[in-house]
Amino acid sequence: MKYSREEKETARDRLSFLKPGDVIYTEILSVSRSGMTRHIKPFVMVDNEPRWIGYHVGALLDEPVNDNGGVKMSGCGMDMGFALVYNLSSCLWPDGFECVGEKCPSNDHANGDRDYSPHHHRGGGHALKQRRL
Repeated sequence: MKYSREEKETARDRLSFLKPGDVIYTEILSVSRSGMTRHIKPFVMVDNEPRWIGYHVGALLDEPVNDNGGVKMSGCGMDMGFALVYNLSSCLWPDGFECVGEKCPSNDHANGDRDYSPHHHRGGGHALKQRRL
């Protein structure tokens, strides 16, 4: 399914409440027989309540969403829930993001950057964290 430019812009606006360091919870709903396709349902916690964000994630990633609310992810050999969150994060912050301090999820810190003072991380892929339900 292809989403229109307007649908993608709306999805970006609806997900604008997400900030670097936020956690996206994922639930794998189904795996194809070949193991090459999964449907993954993404959630965020808002006021201690889970909020489904699948349609907006699907629109932003240009991936279909099934009737159960799962975003279609193709591929194998890695944690596809992580891949969904990484791709979402890359779409939301294509030019990187500002370091959020000691709890910053950027892989730059795992790769030797011990500077947690305010500075810009070049890649946006690790701005969000992922946890499985």
